[in-house]
Amino acid sequence: MASVARKLVVEVVEAHDLLPKDGTGSSSAYVVVDFDGQRRKTQTVLRDLNPAWNEAMEFLLTGPVDYDREPIEVEVYHDRRAGPSRRNNFLGRVRIDSKKVVRKGEEAVVSFPLEKKSFFSWVRGEIDLKMYYVDEPAPPAPPENPAETGANEAEEPPVADAEKVLDEKPEPEKSPEAAAADAEKPAEPVPPPKPAAENVSETVEANPTPQPAKPSAEEFAEKEAAPKVAPRLKQMAPPLVRSPEVAERSKYDLVDKMQYLFVRVVRGRALSSGAKPHVRVAAYGRQVSTRMSAFFEWNQTFAFMRDASAAAADPSSLEITVWDLPPESDANDEEDEHFLGGVRFDVSEVPLRDPPDSPLAPQWYRLEGCSRRSGDLMVATWIGTQADESFPDAWKADAPAHVGSCSKVYHSPKLWYLRATVIEAHDALAPSNMDYAVAVKAALGFQVLKTRNAVSRNGAPPTWNQDLLFVTAEPFGDEHKLVLSLELRHEKKDAIALGSASIPLSSVERRVDDRKVASRWLHLLPEADEAPAKKGREPGVGGRLHVRLCLDGGYHVFEEAQHCQSDFRPSARQLWQPSVGVIELGIIGCRGLLPVRTVAGKGTTDPYAVAKFGPKWARTRTVADSFDPAWNEQYTWLVYEPSTVLTIAVFDESEDATSRPMGKVRIRISTLETDRIYRGSYPLLQLLPSGVKRMGEIELAVRFSRSGSTLDLLHVYFKPILPAMHHLRPIPAEQREFLRLAAARIVATRLGRSEPSLRREVALWMLDAAGDPRGYSMRRVRANRYRIMAALSWVSDVVKWAEDMRAWRNPTATVLAHGVLVLLVWYPELAAPTLMGHVAVVVVWRRRRRLREPMPHPCLRASQAEMVEREELDEEFDPVPSLRGSDVVRARYNRMRAVAAWFQAMLGDVAAQAERVQALVTWRDPRATGMFVALCFVVAVTLYVVPARMTAVAAGFYYLRHPMFRDRLPSAAVNFFRRLPSLGERIL
Repeated sequence: MASVARKLVVEVVEAHDLLPKDGTGSSSAYVVVDFDGQRRKTQTVLRDLNPAWNEAMEFLLTGPVDYDREPIEVEVYHDRRAGPSRRNNFLGRVRIDSKKVVRKGEEAVVSFPLEKKSFFSWVRGEIDLKMYYVDEPAPPAPPENPAETGANEAEEPPVADAEKVLDEKPEPEKSPEAAAADAEKPAEPVPPPKPAAENVSETVEANPTPQPAKPSAEEFAEKEAAPKVAPRLKQMAPPLVRSPEVAERSKYDLVDKMQYLFVRVVRGRALSSGAKPHVRVAAYGRQVSTRMSAFFEWNQTFAFMRDASAAAADPSSLEITVWDLPPESDANDEEDEHFLGGVRFDVSEVPLRDPPDSPLAPQWYRLEGCSRRSGDLMVATWIGTQADESFPDAWKADAPAHVGSCSKVYHSPKLWYLRATVIEAHDALAPSNMDYAVAVKAALGFQVLKTRNAVSRNGAPPTWNQDLLFVTAEPFGDEHKLVLSLELRHEKKDAIALGSASIPLSSVERRVDDRKVASRWLHLLPEADEAPAKKGREPGVGGRLHVRLCLDGGYHVFEEAQHCQSDFRPSARQLWQPSVGVIELGIIGCRGLLPVRTVAGKGTTDPYAVAKFGPKWARTRTVADSFDPAWNEQYTWLVYEPSTVLTIAVFDESEDATSRPMGKVRIRISTLETDRIYRGSYPLLQLLPSGVKRMGEIELAVRFSRSGSTLDLLHVYFKPILPAMHHLRPIPAEQREFLRLAAARIVATRLGRSEPSLRREVALWMLDAAGDPRGYSMRRVRANRYRIMAALSWVSDVVKWAEDMRAWRNPTATVLAHGVLVLLVWYPELAAPTLMGHVAVVVVWRRRRRLREPMPHPCLRASQAEMVEREELDEEFDPVPSLRGSDVVRARYNRMRAVAAWFQAMLGDVAAQAERVQALVTWRDPRATGMFVALCFVVAVTLYVVPARMTAVAAGFYYLRHPMFRDRLPSAAVNFFRRLPSLGERIL
């Protein structure tokens, strides 16, 4: 197999609004790209503040793409040789994390604002780059003849020179003391350098000691113009050995360890010729069978849980027998002619294995118990836990018989918004003697959208300039196409298709911002039967359609409900920010589950749990016929935004390929304290037309750990939650729910294609997209009203306190209030500091009463579901349009429900805002409340130091500032407020 060389390609496209440097109001700019000791330079564009280079530079990549390496440094300079310059040639630079580089095919042009090199630098403008990596066959090895090597070095491209430099690696695996000793040694001499080609990559010394300064931009430009000489290479010191982590957490430290008896049946030998045997394994009162094999090879692993009841039934016997019968046959007689022998083990003597121990090697055992010689069997037995690497693929004795009951991890496909801008149509085949309305229908799979009707009069081409948004998922194959068709509508007649065209999604350009992409003209092919004939027209062409297509990667595609989003990252990987922490979930088990199905006159339940956070789904194994299942499985997710929600649900799996939901629990990450383990039981509630039904309890353990410093985590609170495109070019509100339901259907369809599949109804129910969305609900209206009253209860408390002071119910407090009033009247500048200081002290005092219990769960009282009437539930579950009453009553009822649903949503938004204000002082989000307390003290001190008049004037001037000084993105205060938790995730 030929070796592959991975290369990083950086395309320098163009720059905008550079700073003039040549003294005549312009600049002659070039770009220097430095990566991993390799440096490349573009050509100089003379006298242009908006230069365009469109040059691609290649760099050799060593190791994986996501390897922690130096960032990509892009620096822009003014060429002094192109014009006189008295100022510094530096025009700006950009530092890009190399982990954000995508593979070829996913690249897009990204604009980066130019940054300063130092505090006193003066730069402006931005630069457009495109970065991706490609895999190419490695070049052949250089010849061994020194003479030929020296002759060919000047003819090799720069990439080959870079490979030669990078191939000279130090000796690995040295201790830190040895590394420090080697670093102090002088560098060994090397042979004199030889001439090299232009744009040769310069070698950077990878030495932990202080490095000499790099050549300046002027020196680098002069070297590029003059004949180049390869630099003298120094011996590279070995890298420092990173110290291991002090304490590494166990893989299953949040859940209880469960001991299993593992039996691995590998193969047999010297068995009866012509037989198709299977192996039966019996332990702890349970019996399982392998498949039949004519080649005597099975390689199957079985796991028997060592619980108290099973050990009491059969404490020490493990029997492995071989039968020449179908696995479902009943054969218990050892003297039967189909019995080929067996092996019996004492469970008390089975060895114990605990990872990271290596897997236990199987051994050959002689089969006994048969009159004739029956051969040998290769078996391995050991006792382990669910942390064993064989556990996920092992057949569990407590699992149901049908396939697809094992634990798996799934990943949602990457979703994109496809924006199709329909501009105009020309040369359409339509009658010319009448006015007609033309519309464009766009179809992408099950998503069908239409533009508005454009009336064409007197042969004028119809125009729309309308955006149509679709949801699509990677990968984009040849079968994924957008079909655009032109339809003619006249009076009350049916629409006539004039022509259609299809565009493969793989040919659509990707973008990460709101830049305009190039438009295209599509030739419409007319329908065979409906296209009217027209003389002088080219056959097979039904007009042209002017469109603009792009895949918007700057948006986050919503597939979950707004109040329980688990991810806000955009589609384009180039815009992803580093993770701020890790959330660990331990699904321990359930207790007191209710029977869901009836089998043979007996109620039964085969439960399993599903957890979803971001694009990652985790499914536990299915426990057969158990009302108290124990899973004890642990999963981990990366957290990129603390204001997200982790969703856990329990389902019942049946043999008819359906899964019935049994309840759901949601956990907001920002309400969890750092490095604290929350463990407890949470009710599983189901809202049915007959009322609220408690399906049981689920026991969970959750821990949130930050990945960086505390300042990095707190800094996220002041950034926008959504990507910038949602603020710069927001999606219309009337299209959001349609796009969300379409995204949920795509995710459910893709997950259903996995093996074993995550069933479609499970994914839709987790995403709140199953069935018709509910409309008006009197129960929710009352719940939102009580949420507002509870969140604004502090207003009534203030009024009550004022009345108490006025009524002299507490004379001491009233006297103190008089003194405070006189003090604030004589010194009004103390009013604001006193108020902020009082709030801060009260919030700190309330910290004693912060939430100490396990995580919050769906609340029946907050949902107003405890005393709900059957008639209200019937109204809530009644579909739209209503099925109750006559036609007139139905029409009025539906109008009332539409208005009530709008009012309900408004109440929910008001309640969420009020609860966010309340969350500032209730320590629901400990980090946000801590920052608020610190801010209160800072504001108190600032308002005390700065005169009140100056503060008021500054605040007024800041509020009335010119729009050119305003940012189009939300302010830090708004971003902080939007991240505060509400009780939206706790409402059923």
